[in-house]
Amino acid sequence: MLNLSKRNLSWQQLRRLSTAIRQSVEDEGDWFYSSEWWGTTSDGDTVFRSISDKGNGVVSVVAYPSSRPENCYWARTENWLQQRYEKIYPGYDHNGNFRILGYQWRNLHFNDDTRQSTVKIMAAYRDSAPGSIYLMQQAECLAVPYVKSMVSAGLATIASCKYDLESAVCGRKPMKILCIGHGGGSIPLFLASKIQGAEVHIAEIDPVVISASVQAMGFPSYSVMTPSGNRACSTPDPIEEVQWKGIHERIQLHESDAEKFLLENKDLYDLVFVDAYDGEDIFPHTLWDTHSPFLNALADQLHPEHGTVVVNLHSDVDFRDADVCPPGSHLLPLGKYVSKVCRSYKEVLLGSSSSCNGLAYVVSVPWVCNTSLVVSRGLGKSSRDTVMKTLMSRSLVVENILDLPFSCLQYLKRGFTLVN
Repeated sequence: MLNLSKRNLSWQQLRRLSTAIRQSVEDEGDWFYSSEWWGTTSDGDTVFRSISDKGNGVVSVVAYPSSRPENCYWARTENWLQQRYEKIYPGYDHNGNFRILGYQWRNLHFNDDTRQSTVKIMAAYRDSAPGSIYLMQQAECLAVPYVKSMVSAGLATIASCKYDLESAVCGRKPMKILCIGHGGGSIPLFLASKIQGAEVHIAEIDPVVISASVQAMGFPSYSVMTPSGNRACSTPDPIEEVQWKGIHERIQLHESDAEKFLLENKDLYDLVFVDAYDGEDIFPHTLWDTHSPFLNALADQLHPEHGTVVVNLHSDVDFRDADVCPPGSHLLPLGKYVSKVCRSYKEVLLGSSSSCNGLAYVVSVPWVCNTSLVVSRGLGKSSRDTVMKTLMSRSLVVENILDLPFSCLQYLKRGFTLVN
């Protein structure tokens, strides 16, 4: 485990060290490769299309070819799949070897214009059933910058709250995670894959989005739950068991309104991710109104000592051309809408008492016009610079114990601002 003294390292030193640590790891979701996955509908193939009656309009999935990994490396994955099959199903007919057809990027769109999420999938088949194609989302690959921002900020923050993240990663303790909004499922699948102790619940209001993620984006169908709280599939598909055994059992994907889910569910969550824009690209008022049952239920079910919430917000100020903020200023130029959302979450989740130990902050997301809001009950009140140094030093530990292919630092340093 990496042991760093946060008080003895400057921001510049942390940045250089983080870069050095991650230098040899290729991140296929890096913005450098965005020409492959940040395409337009005109140069991709639509592989799923349906009409939603939950406010998302036309829900579609568009596929783009991926150049990585090259086919000379496919044999290693084919062997891995075959060995997993033989281990999980000893004594069964193993003559049908696994073959990879290729890899694709797949984008989830609302109303054709709004790009909701991006995932990478692998397509494979077995010699014994060449007509059956199996899709597997590549859980380790996070492409869209705001997704990396949410994951980086959330994990670095909870690791700064005296929470034993390493024990959760190794499976020595459970970590309760809630995702409001599903999209293609990249965040829950990434967390369940990287954190052995993670128990991930997802509340997604739109059954069409759930269908799109399972049918066209390689999300495990065994994760889908019924309204009664049981698995929609009583037993996992054998091929899915090969792909996801040890992971999909720890994910529960519920078709439910976020407010209804929280009011009917009494779990206590360590980490919560909220990313719930609709087909009109609007963050529903019910998810940030201080008087809404949702926020108050979330406050009741957030761990009192280290509970951390991360919210993806579309900024109402365009700061993409600025490295941080106006010269000499530590303040992110937030517009009225984002400021209102930030204050609502801070007020309800942390309360107005001066004795509250938590705080809230925002960071701007590189390359896209998004803001990540973080509200945490475990970050002690302190100055901006002290909080920032703590988060940056812990982010290096997060990178190390999760073996991340990207640096968390670049998603924490830009426009870091405490919410007053």
